[in-house]
Amino acid sequence: EVLVVESGGGLVQAGGSLRLSCAASGFTSDDYAIGWFRQAPGKEREGLACIMSEDGRAYYADSVEGRFTISTDNYKNTVYLDMNSLKPEDTPVYYCALDLFPLGLWSAPHEYDYWGQGTQVTVSS
Repeated sequence: EVLVVESGGGLVQAGGSLRLSCAASGFTSDDYAIGWFRQAPGKEREGLACIMSEDGRAYYADSVEGRFTISTDNYKNTVYLDMNSLKPEDTPVYYCALDLFPLGLWSAPHEYDYWGQGTQVTVSS
């Protein structure tokens, strides 16, 4: 059974930092991608960052590049999203997703096969 579980959400002041974690299990492929998304009420799901297991290449959305960093711990099958200089507009639910066949556009939600339950991030002004 493939499971994707994200954690680390919570309340943080504007300008602060937060680390989100994503643990993926139940698969053996060495060629996959894990992406971070967020979605605010009434808005489309937004791709934030993605990391490829094959070569470690990372991709970022323009909206977060320079503030957010994606990294991985392959031994633990864990991917992190380090968020810095947080703003109130960074408040939505954050999701981690697993793409077992990373062939398409990294930021497209439909490319991903499994999703976590989401973790809420709230940035106070």
